[in-house]
Formats: sequence, C-alpha cells, structure tokens
Amino acid sequence: MAAYEKRRPGTAPSGGQAAGSEAEFLLRAGVTAMVREALLKVLEARPEEPVSFLADYFERLVLASPEPAGPAQRLAQALWYVSLAHHSHRTAFDSNTGAAYEVLGGGGRRRAAAGVDGRLYSELLRSICQHGEAPAEAAAALLRRVRCRDHEAVPFDVFRYGVLTCFVLLEFASKADALFAVLDGGSGAADARLCQAVLRALEEALGSEHFTQPRRYLEAGSRLGPDGLALAMDRALQERKLSGSMSREEFLKKATALFVAKVKPVE
Repeated sequence: MAAYEKRRPGTAPSGGQAAGSEAEFLLRAGVTAMVREALLKVLEARPEEPVSFLADYFERLVLASPEPAGPAQRLAQALWYVSLAHHSHRTAFDSNTGAAYEVLGGGGRRRAAAGVDGRLYSELLRSICQHGEAPAEAAAALLRRVRCRDHEAVPFDVFRYGVLTCFVLLEFASKADALFAVLDGGSGAADARLCQAVLRALEEALGSEHFTQPRRYLEAGSRLGPDGLALAMDRALQERKLSGSMSREEFLKKATALFVAKVKPVE
C-alpha cells in the first residue's frame, strides 16, 4: 500500500500539515517577504487611502521589468520611490531615496547600478518640484543651487541632499500659503504692510547662515509662532503709511525666495 495518499487538484490536507505546507509555499514564492515589505511601506507612508496605496504598490511591482528600462521609466520609478514616505520619517525616506538612486542609475534585480548622471538627477528634481505648490521661479532658483553638470556622476549624498531639499521647499511653500491665508482672510489679497512685516519676521527666524540640513529650514520657520506673528502685524499696523495689497502669488514668491537664499549650494 502506498505510504501516502494521492490528492486531487484543488484539495488540501487537513490539520498542521496543511498549515505547514501553505506557509512553506508562501516563503518559497517570496509572498511572505513581499507582503511584509508592502505593509512596512504602508506604515512608513501612512497614506490617507491605504488600500489604494497597496494597489498602486503591487501594480508597480508587477509592471517592474528585470530588463533594462529607458530613462523615462526609470525617472517615473525613482519619483515613486522618493514619494512613498514623508521626509520626516528619516529611516524610511533614506531607504526609499537609496532605492531611487539605484533605479535611476540603471540598477535592477539582475544588474548593478552604474551611477546617476547630472542630467537624470536634475530631471528628477524638476519632477519633484512640478508636483508641488512651489512657485516656478523658486524651483528654478533652487535647482541652480543643487544641480550638477549633465555629464557628472552624482554621489549619493549629493543626490539625497537635492531630493530632500526639493521636498522641504514644497513643504515650506505650503506653510507660507497657510500663513498668507491668515493675512488675507480669504479675500485673495492682503495688506502689503502686514505681508512685508511677516516676511521680515520670517527672514529673521531663518537667520543669516546656510543650513547643511534642509529640515532645519522648517525648524527655523516654526520659530515664527503666534506671538511673534501677532507682534509683527501689530507693529505694521501702527505705521502710518499708505499701503497697497499683496497677492498670494507675490507673497509665496517672496517667502520661497527667502528659503532658497538659505540653501547651501552644491559644490
């Protein structure tokens, strides 16, 4: 008599043997590690719609090819990686930035990365800025400070610095926009005296030195708390001068220009 019982397709053994064989199958197929990594990405990113995030994550894994991809595909994949986690989650952000660096350099599951050149690096930074609310002038000025020549090989620390600085610019612009909303009261234009006073206070908060860590721009800007803001506005209103109005676009341009001026240029 046979030492084992043949099973028809679609049937499963019972008890611990079934559980063991299923677990072994998931491990051999790489599903366990894949799902664990996906759940980790969800925890890192904490998206508003986790199910949509997971659907996009697995779709990109399916579409990812082990063969060399063209520059456009590599750029799209690199942009997706750096956008997975907020820059405040440092470990996750650094890990994703490293993955983007490898993808952009032409690396893959079967190929070693050849390195990122200045052209692809600059295109990635432009793509990041285009997905945010930062004024085009500020984005262009920032790119001039952190760019590399097209033919240059970009070291990872420079790559990370440029990517991080672009994301911090977008957040800085978002905070400046929220600040303007306090000044204009929803009208779309604010008293120019108030705007100039707030911009001066913001410049003082940022200080006069270049920061080597881009996150410190936001930390410095946060020093402009409610008390300091109220004091600056009160002083402006006490000035007996005729004042025009300032638009949201003009305020954002001036505020983000202050930010860009503090960015340490890439040498």
